This record gives sequence, C-alpha cells and structure tokens, in this order.
Amino acid sequence: MFGEDQIGQQLADLRATYSQRPESLGGQTEPIMTEAADGRIKITLGTDGRFERIKMSLSALKDGPEVLVEDLKSGLNEALDQRRELTVAGGPAPDMGAMNEKFAQMQDASLRQFQAMNDSIGALMSKLQGGR
Repeated sequence: MFGEDQIGQQLADLRATYSQRPESLGGQTEPIMTEAADGRIKITLGTDGRFERIKMSLSALKDGPEVLVEDLKSGLNEALDQRRELTVAGGPAPDMGAMNEKFAQMQDASLRQFQAMNDSIGALMSKLQGGR
C-alpha cells in the first residue's frame, strides 16, 4: 500500500552495491587461522571478517594476564593483516556519492510515505471520532 515492495527493492539494490565494496573484491574464501604463544592460542577469522573462534590451552592462561593479552593481540593482528592482504581492492570502488544519493532518495521517499500514512490515519481517526 505504501510502497513496501519498492523500499525492499531499493534496500536490496543498496545491499548489492555495498557488497561490491573494495574489501570484498579480493575474495577471502576460506577462514584465516593463526597461532600465537607457540601454538597455545589458535585464532580463526571467518570469511566475513569476524572472529569465529579463539582457542587456548591452559598453559597459555598460566602465563599471566599481561602475557595473555599480548599473545592474543599478536595473534589477532596477524589474522587481520592476513585478511587485509587477501582483500586488497582488485577493482573500482563503488561510487559513494551515488550510494549517498540513493540513501537520500530513500529517506525522502520514506518521509513522504510516512506523511501519507499519518494523513490517512488522521483522516480515519477524524471519521471515527465524528461518527460517535
């Protein structure tokens, strides 16, 4: 009634455009696995760039909190560095100005649609209140 399908399509188009961002162009297709503290800490970074798993042995915990933090930081940074190397932009970046324009158009259309909804609800409320 108020263009839900149209808004859904606009959002799908924006998601498709955003998925073309430079960091997805390099194509990390496999999880990245790194180790720290002589293999006592194992870190897995998923293909989406989020950490899937951090596994550590009890001996890694016994080294103390300061050492543990440094070991974790080292392993995490190595995983992020590997991801950056894999996902270096291999093609043109999306036009952020065009994306911003699409977002602005969606926002304007949404405001018009909400105003139309508000007007319709107001008219309905007037009829209901006047009919008593």
